[in-house]
Amino acid sequence: MTKEPVLQFTDALVRLAHLVQQVFGEVSREHDLTPQQAQLLCLLVGGSVGMSELTRSLHLEKSSLTGLVDRAEKRGLVVRTRDSRDRRACRIELTCDGARIAVRAHNGVTERLEALAGELPQEHRDVLASAIGGILAEHTSQTGRVWSPSES
Repeated sequence: MTKEPVLQFTDALVRLAHLVQQVFGEVSREHDLTPQQAQLLCLLVGGSVGMSELTRSLHLEKSSLTGLVDRAEKRGLVVRTRDSRDRRACRIELTCDGARIAVRAHNGVTERLEALAGELPQEHRDVLASAIGGILAEHTSQTGRVWSPSES
C-alpha cells in the first residue's frame, strides 16, 4: 500500500481551499444556485449585511456584487433594505424563501465538511481550528479588516 506524500503547509491550504470551493459547488447545484449565490446566502444566515462588507467578504468588485445581488433579488432570495445608520447605503437580507434555502445550503456545506473531517481526532480539529484562527487574525492585523463574523 502506497502512502500519500506529506503536503507542505501552503500546498495543503491551497488544496483545502479548492476542496471547500468544490463542496460549495456541489451544494449549490443541489439547491439550483451558483456557488457565488450559495456563498452569499450563507453569509446572510446570521442577519443582514451591508454591501461594502459583502464586497470584502466575497472578494468581488462592486459591480460584480451588484449583479449577484440583483440576480438573487430577482429570484426572491434577498431584498435590499435601507441602512438605518447611513441612508445612502443599503443592507442585504434574506427573504423567507431565501432564508429557507440559505439554511439548507449552509447545513449542507457544514455537514459535508464535517463528514470529510470525520476521522480526525478532536485534538487535531482543535489544532487546525486554532491555526486557521491565527491565519485569520494575521490577515486582520495586516489589512485592518476583521473577517466577517457572519461567516462563522
